Amino acid sequence: MEVDKMDENDWKYHGEGNKSLVVSHVQLSRVLRLLKYPAEDSENPPQTAEQAFRQIQNIVDFSSNVMSSLLGEKFIHSGEVVKLPLEFVRQLSIKVQHQRPVWRCDKVMDIYSGCALCLPNLTSPGLHQQTHTPPLCIEIKPKCGFLPSPKHVSKDIKTKVCRFCMHQHYKVANGKWKRRSLYCPLDLFSGNRQRMHFAIRHLIEEPQNNFKIFKGGQCIYSSKEGSDDSLDLNSLLHHLRPYFLYGNNRINGHMTSKALLSDFIQVLVNALLSGGGEGGGGGGVTDRRGEGRSFCEASLYNKERIRHGSQGLPSDSVLFRILQTQMLDSLDIEGLYPLYCRVEQHLQDFPKERTRLQIDGPYNEAFLEKLQKCSTEDDGSVEFAAAKVHQYRVAMTAKDCSIMVALVPSGEEEDDDEGLSAQRRLFRPPAFSCSVSILDLDPKPFDSIPRQLRLDQKIVLCYLRTGSLPKGIFTAAERDDCTLLFHPV
Repeated sequence: MEVDKMDENDWKYHGEGNKSLVVSHVQLSRVLRLLKYPAEDSENPPQTAEQAFRQIQNIVDFSSNVMSSLLGEKFIHSGEVVKLPLEFVRQLSIKVQHQRPVWRCDKVMDIYSGCALCLPNLTSPGLHQQTHTPPLCIEIKPKCGFLPSPKHVSKDIKTKVCRFCMHQHYKVANGKWKRRSLYCPLDLFSGNRQRMHFAIRHLIEEPQNNFKIFKGGQCIYSSKEGSDDSLDLNSLLHHLRPYFLYGNNRINGHMTSKALLSDFIQVLVNALLSGGGEGGGGGGVTDRRGEGRSFCEASLYNKERIRHGSQGLPSDSVLFRILQTQMLDSLDIEGLYPLYCRVEQHLQDFPKERTRLQIDGPYNEAFLEKLQKCSTEDDGSVEFAAAKVHQYRVAMTAKDCSIMVALVPSGEEEDDDEGLSAQRRLFRPPAFSCSVSILDLDPKPFDSIPRQLRLDQKIVLCYLRTGSLPKGIFTAAERDDCTLLFHPV
């Protein structure tokens, strides 16, 4: 990619989050991630080009030096900072503006610094072989996979119902989503195949911004925020069918929709439990049953069934690495906040200490060492408090990351001997090459912690007011079965 020959017509709108906008190259497997500013700052950028460069370099350093070590290098693509011609950036901004969702247009693309983050396009993987069917890529935002310890929380409900399930009530009450998702992260992180299957089925039924499917780089299945449009599951099944020609449970040679969806979910579960496509599985299995922090009472999964299935994640799986990093948050926001205040007071008294304590980076080996070697006992020092805050920020990144599973049809069918019977081909499981990546690994700002505490309080209060058993897609018998879990014994 030659920077001096950049043409905006080679790029198209790909998507955006709260802080950045992404464009993808129409031919190369590359994306550019550009910063965004509030629209009122469009004439006067809030930071210089040097500061923008430093902000993006911080993202790269945090990913490559901190998160890569904690999550595993094989899952991480840190990218690199690039300087782009300003005229190219301005023309690109004009080109993509009409494709942006209206509710995202309160912010504008940075057209002043010329800085961007260049990354591989994980929705259009490079391992793509020339087969008749393009790669399928599934993006999952799993969220937090454990319940906090009762030691540090003021409301008992936080030790019984997970943050995601409580947050659903708050989001619906505030009109962000029309319907609650019945997905529960604790089911996905359980390592129990039945619970994982159950969790992914609910992600498909109500994806919100936690589940997307891409085919050949194009998004074919996702939710639109605030929209009341119902998702077209039949359209998704039509897209998936060519990938599962040799599945089981066929009637008169035709695979049922239920069986097709079940096979697709099974392939996803296998990918999430594998070692990431590099050497396969084989790691040890962690058993978390003793902790009592791996089942959420808001989940519709029948708690009795958990006793009859294996539980725990292979130690080389992507979910295990994410969960371990999330659990660096050992205090919950309530237990952490007093330590944040200790650091904040110290910085008010000694502003220059911000650099020594690495509050804003640099995100290097020394930063990683501080959070890995942090004592478990509070000695009253600002160093202990800062290390705990760093641990919390890293855990927050892991709670907000996304997993991208790329499935490339292996194309083995074409190489089959002609003598292979149709019956044998019919009941083979689908064959895919699989790769797993983790993305969205930006550092969370130190100054966001008071806001995190206020949000936590609002979510818990909202749930205590409105929380009840989810209803909707299940039969009366299934609902009754689930309701029994909440009756005192």
